[in-house]
Amino acid sequence: MSALVASPAHRNRVLRALGVVPWHLRAAAVTQEQAVMAPIADIPANADVVVVLPPGCSVRELDLLGRALCAFGPHLARAARVEAADSDTMKVPHAKAYLVFGQAQAHTLGRGLPADVMRDAHIVLADTPADVLGQATAKRRLWQALRSMRRALATVAPT
Repeated sequence: MSALVASPAHRNRVLRALGVVPWHLRAAAVTQEQAVMAPIADIPANADVVVVLPPGCSVRELDLLGRALCAFGPHLARAARVEAADSDTMKVPHAKAYLVFGQAQAHTLGRGLPADVMRDAHIVLADTPADVLGQATAKRRLWQALRSMRRALATVAPT
């Protein structure tokens, strides 16, 4: 087959003849305006999973985390995402499980949750999204954290 293809229509005919199905993106890339976190008031009470992120994550970091969460099923893909506030008065929604990115966000979560909610919830700590982008060991720890979270959600009885 020649490397030179005359037109897009010819290319499509050749691909169909070879049995290749070309895939096309349906939507444009995520912009900074689309990557805004939902307000805490919009998160339903007793959600399955809440993902606690550091403030000011880049679009690239959010895209990486979104893809990683989607890889582990619908519970994690649909998880509510909140940014940890720097103040001690952050209101954290109650959930069955928390996936926390970064040690500082874990401390914020600990200050914002009542003791009985912390006792009953499954809390998994992962590295910050910036570390996950730059370090192979952080990616491995994120994968292990997501596996742990999936196992914990499998044992929780659905409501």
